[in-house]
Amino acid sequence: MTVALAGVALFFCSVPSRHQLFKIGSMATNTLRLFFLGDGVQVTRPIVWIIGFFAFLNVYSVQAVLPMVMDDFHATALQAGLTVGATVLAVGLVSPFMGMLSDALGRKGVICTSLFALTVPTALIPLSHDLNMLIALRFLQGLAVPGIVVVLIAYLSEESRAGNLARMTSTYVGGTVMGGFCGRFITGHLGHLMGWRGAFVTLAIMNLAGAVLVWRALPASRHFVANRNISGALQTLLRHLRNQRLMAACAVGFCVLFSLVGTFTYVNLHLAKAPFNLTAAGLANVFTVYLVGVFVTPLAGRHIDRLGFMKSMLGALSISAAGLALTLAPSLWLVVTGLAVCSTGVFLCQSATISSIARNVNEGRSLATGIYYMSYYCGGAVGTWAAGLAYEGWGWDGSVVTIALAQMLAAALVAAVWMRPPPAN
Repeated sequence: MTVALAGVALFFCSVPSRHQLFKIGSMATNTLRLFFLGDGVQVTRPIVWIIGFFAFLNVYSVQAVLPMVMDDFHATALQAGLTVGATVLAVGLVSPFMGMLSDALGRKGVICTSLFALTVPTALIPLSHDLNMLIALRFLQGLAVPGIVVVLIAYLSEESRAGNLARMTSTYVGGTVMGGFCGRFITGHLGHLMGWRGAFVTLAIMNLAGAVLVWRALPASRHFVANRNISGALQTLLRHLRNQRLMAACAVGFCVLFSLVGTFTYVNLHLAKAPFNLTAAGLANVFTVYLVGVFVTPLAGRHIDRLGFMKSMLGALSISAAGLALTLAPSLWLVVTGLAVCSTGVFLCQSATISSIARNVNEGRSLATGIYYMSYYCGGAVGTWAAGLAYEGWGWDGSVVTIALAQMLAAALVAAVWMRPPPAN
């Protein structure tokens, strides 16, 4: 009895007081706040991930409801595909100029303004009365994206700690992958429940919330040096255009997004037909293959540094091509598996290319990133057009052949340029 009473007394004595519980909770809250929001000096990986997420939440969101848009506006496959192509074309056209603007004005202000600006056309999309208006608003969405993606890479190049750049860029790419997935997934499921217009209302609300969060949590630049010399910027542009590896990386980026956009735009139409007959919600579920890239890409950062650009790119392109071939199978599970493998290979290509540019360009980083993104997203626009023509002529088989040719061209460029030693500065 004495032992039992002593045990009960020890138990109650060891129970923390209300003050101690409050202190423990406060410490845990501060730890979580530092992890997610940082100390206001160094940007955290969660914030980098969130910026990538909201940058790409809207870019491909219409893909999951493309059959619904076709029915609503009585459009052909190629015409409906322009709702995707218009956005990526706008991103490509504005990217170099946004880089020059950021070099003059700074990083955080451009990133936050662009996030807020992205909300406006997204909120107007549900009011589209014809396909041309929808395409125009999608184009306006694309105009806001470079101020996020181009400037963030320059921000990370300047503000990341030594040895941490590859991990930061891989985290960013992981956020873009998750944003691309959620845009399609949310739009597809909400489109199935309330129509594609209601789905875009939800995206607009999410965009506004994300813009406020980044405005509050992203630290101001500490190492940015403004460059308002227009003639100097033009000279930097000319030096970039003479940089053989940078131009080759841009050409590879063109082929990479050509593959991704061409694949995920027209595979929806393929899967909406017999023998698959998927609904908008079913097509949204197919995009869960993007989650593979969410987990694989951030883990790949250290291996990209170890293997080098050429080996990483050739391996990633081989993975992507193998997955693309699987999508020709008549089985839904094989098609989904192929899409998972194909998209993961593309995300690895993107991560390797961004890391290479950030590491090898020592001046005008946002301008160099802007040139890359111009080529990258123009590749997506051309991929929408070329794969669409092939789809209308020969079905999904024609699109696959067209996309495979672009991947082969990318592999040839990597082998031709990176097998030679880099030129002396």
